Amino acid sequence: MVLDEPKVSDDVYKINGFTMLVDKDLHEKTKDITVDYVSYGMGSGFRVASEIPVGGGGGGCGSSCSC
Repeated sequence: MVLDEPKVSDDVYKINGFTMLVDKDLHEKTKDITVDYVSYGMGSGFRVASEIPVGGGGGGCGSSCSC
């Protein structure tokens, strides 16, 4: 996950006051994407999951992720 400006190659969604951008090619591969904020143990962060997982070995956007 990164901060970015919308591009022609993005699908744009406005959800609960947030604007989410998803690259159209990636969206075709992953289908539906879910973003959750989770707290666990000594940390917290974003968890990104997709209907069809693609590479990367999992994880969330907390302390040890490269989103």
